[in-house]
Amino acid sequence: MHLVIVLALSSTRSKDLKIKPMEAAAASLLPPARKVLIMALLLLLVAASLARRASSDGVRYDYRAYTECKPHPEPALYNGGVLRWASKITDFRTEDEGNYSPAFILYNLSAATAYSFSCWVKIDGPTSAHVKAKIVTLENTASQCVGTAIVRNDCWSFLKGGFALNSSSQTSVLYFQTASPNASTVSIRSASLQPFSPDQWNQHREDRIQLIRKRFVNVHVSDSSNGSRVVGAKVSVHQITRDFPFGSAISKSILGNKPYQEWFTKRFNAAVFENELKWYATEPSPGKEDYTAADQLLQFVQSNDVVARGHNIFWEDPRYTPAWVKNLTAPQLRAAVAGRIESLLSRYRGDFVHWDVSNEMLHFDFYENRLGDNATADFFSTAKRADPLATLFLNDFNVVEACDDLSSSADSYVSRLRQLADGGVTFEGIGLEGHFGKPNIPYVRAVLDKLGTLRLPIWLTEIDVSSSFDRSTQAAYLEEVLREGFAHPAVDGIMLWTAMGNNATCYQMCLTDANFTNLPAGDVVDRLLGEWQTREVLGATNDRGSFNFSAFLGEYKLSVTYQNLTAEGTFSLARSDDTKHINVRLPTATSGAGGRA
Repeated sequence: MHLVIVLALSSTRSKDLKIKPMEAAAASLLPPARKVLIMALLLLLVAASLARRASSDGVRYDYRAYTECKPHPEPALYNGGVLRWASKITDFRTEDEGNYSPAFILYNLSAATAYSFSCWVKIDGPTSAHVKAKIVTLENTASQCVGTAIVRNDCWSFLKGGFALNSSSQTSVLYFQTASPNASTVSIRSASLQPFSPDQWNQHREDRIQLIRKRFVNVHVSDSSNGSRVVGAKVSVHQITRDFPFGSAISKSILGNKPYQEWFTKRFNAAVFENELKWYATEPSPGKEDYTAADQLLQFVQSNDVVARGHNIFWEDPRYTPAWVKNLTAPQLRAAVAGRIESLLSRYRGDFVHWDVSNEMLHFDFYENRLGDNATADFFSTAKRADPLATLFLNDFNVVEACDDLSSSADSYVSRLRQLADGGVTFEGIGLEGHFGKPNIPYVRAVLDKLGTLRLPIWLTEIDVSSSFDRSTQAAYLEEVLREGFAHPAVDGIMLWTAMGNNATCYQMCLTDANFTNLPAGDVVDRLLGEWQTREVLGATNDRGSFNFSAFLGEYKLSVTYQNLTAEGTFSLARSDDTKHINVRLPTATSGAGGRA
């Protein structure tokens, strides 16, 4: 990539930068003049000092985001972060098309640091266009997309993203690129870049887990005879079930495979069928339905108290549409899709907690292309009537995985939801597949922040890491994604796309070998499952007759013993900011063992 910067560097604090296409001759980033070199060195030293100070001040991550276009931008997050002192370029371009834009010069960025970026953007020219924020380092001139937004010319749009560099950089440029070459002016306000050390980023995760996945409990023990508090009573708490759904895809290869079944049920409380519910599997030829494998998988999960997602009713990608469906006329296709919904959802009414109604419709449009723009809205309405208890989802890829795929940016997802809502669809769930290469974790968090503003359940539905990496690298990347998802307040469940076939192969990533011995990714899953549950809490009541602890959400068994008296019971922890208070009255000595909690 060839970099060209026009005019001089500026250290002003202007909140509104308007940059028009270049008309003057270009100058290189580092002119040879001695005076300019001295000034550049001074700027580097000052900026490095300020960046170190900003990254160590204990700033907490700001989860705020906006999906509405506003007449005026909000103030910058973190008061601008290190961009308060960044040098600004009055015009910047690369060899990429349509990226005349404002830019910031950044010094001494660290590969060990997570950077959260945000700004408000407006364009002149077309009614709307995608704008990307990108970063390029002089050490590696391949640019990296760090955030996107659909930007309008009549209001301000919020762009939020982030990045972590593969290697440290002495000099980098953060710039903006319009997808439309007709966007003649890009305006930026309230820009912010906030660095977080690995310890800070991880601490934010732990803090959020304590807040949203755990709850404080106070057990009060008293004597049933006179109601006085009991000091020194032994309290034992054991978790029975987990509240947070964490599971994996399975396929018919698990049927009759006892070692696989035992391995699966020991770990997971949720499942999704890899292919067995898809139309090409249940009706390979017109009118010849076969639900045998799906029925058997459903019986397996239900007999083991595992919740199941329904995946999927329709897949918009024509490559995975039944061959016979592709040849239907529009009236025939309309009748076939109505029959598909009726057959599938009447058979499994109430059995699946979710249905992915239109799979990957941000990228493909087979049914809408054949049946009209209202086809998806009709699918949702019909499915809701057929199975009113199920939560209906859209589901798509590259929403959190890739910044460069504008078809499935956070704003594209939101825009599609709003278009369908205008057609009368009431949306209930957001499915994010999560087929990752190397994950950009700050970007993942930013996308979840933005989608979280819709207040809909968000599930990571098909998490895996590309097989192009070795198994150890796969496991390391998987751990980062899972930790980020579990800690984010907008995420309600996580599913792995790790179904094992009959030949011990998986789509991209397996958790075990053929003998169900964990691979590195399986070790990650086991370690995190161990962290994310409260196996046992033991203690004794204090001088006020109380015992306090914090536990993950779920169902628990409680036992309280004092001398020869015992009370047992169960309780549940649901998400709440309030402390859960449990009053236990020990039975009298004459009533024998037992009691209630």
